[in-house]
Amino acid sequence: GPTLRNFGPAHGVAEPELRAFLRHYEAALAAGVRADALRPRWDFPGAFYFVGTVVSTIGFGMTTPATVGGKAFLIAYGLFGCAGTILFFNLFLERIISLLAFIMRACREHQLRRSGLLPATFGRGSALSEADCLAGWKPSVYHVLLILGLFAVLLSCCASAMYTSVEGWDYVDSLYFCFVTFSTIGFGDLVSSQHAAYRNQGLYRLGNFLFILLGVCCIYSLFNVISILIKQVLNWMLRKLSCRCCARCCPAPSAPLARRNAITPGSRLRRRLTALGVDPGTCDSDTEGRRLSGELISMRDLTASNKVSLALLQKQLSETANGYPRSVCVNTRQNGFSGGVGALGIMNNRLAETSASR
Repeated sequence: GPTLRNFGPAHGVAEPELRAFLRHYEAALAAGVRADALRPRWDFPGAFYFVGTVVSTIGFGMTTPATVGGKAFLIAYGLFGCAGTILFFNLFLERIISLLAFIMRACREHQLRRSGLLPATFGRGSALSEADCLAGWKPSVYHVLLILGLFAVLLSCCASAMYTSVEGWDYVDSLYFCFVTFSTIGFGDLVSSQHAAYRNQGLYRLGNFLFILLGVCCIYSLFNVISILIKQVLNWMLRKLSCRCCARCCPAPSAPLARRNAITPGSRLRRRLTALGVDPGTCDSDTEGRRLSGELISMRDLTASNKVSLALLQKQLSETANGYPRSVCVNTRQNGFSGGVGALGIMNNRLAETSASR
């Protein structure tokens, strides 16, 4: 290219000699020859680091299997390892949302007590209880997004400070490495813990492992919340466009049209809910209340989420194994984007009911 042709005359090197030197350099890199001393690639810490980058889907590319047996084994354990890691991320996602909801409920309860809206103590014979007073309260998805975002920024800043002092990178490069790693993009242009020796090497490798683990879990949770908010914005835009089209085509409709979009269930789902013995109107009113208030899930639903997710998982797996048709469940099929079983299904149902329009 032009760069190669201009480099030779600028440094007094003939182009054929420069090309030959670059070929030797690329061969040396492929053979593992480095000017700086690097740690052994396949000792136990190096192999453990490689396995972690594979199952977390980061995939830096600084170490790859070279033999046929190694590549076959990578396919086998990568299939189950990546699936197990995604399950771990989903469980972390459910637990962190439950923890944030519990903390925000405690703050809400403290705020009500200070304002005098919630009595300090309840008598034994009193029909009013704290659970009844806070039964209609639900944590806001925007607060969850703010807390996860602040935690991700704080974690990235702390990790970048460590990489800057140990690896010798610029702080901006360290922040770049944190985002690329925590988001599992994994370009591989910057890779941590690759030198042969460090000061406090064991402590640094432990800190590197913990930062990557917490960072990937946090960014994974943050991406899920952001994706739900993007979905809500798109649904709000579709609802606005639908209202304008209906106003132009049908200025005075006799009854509201039962349109189905990513949030509002359609007529088919209403018929299935009626067949299951569930009142669709009750579901719609509860869902609309959550949409208008920008809330996630009530605390009563929150306390039963673990049992519900396990029961749904067992029921759906049993029906699938026996060949029975799977019925539509209210908790898992609220809209077109929700669904699934286990922790991710519960998470989708908690966040999908929040509307971008207030």
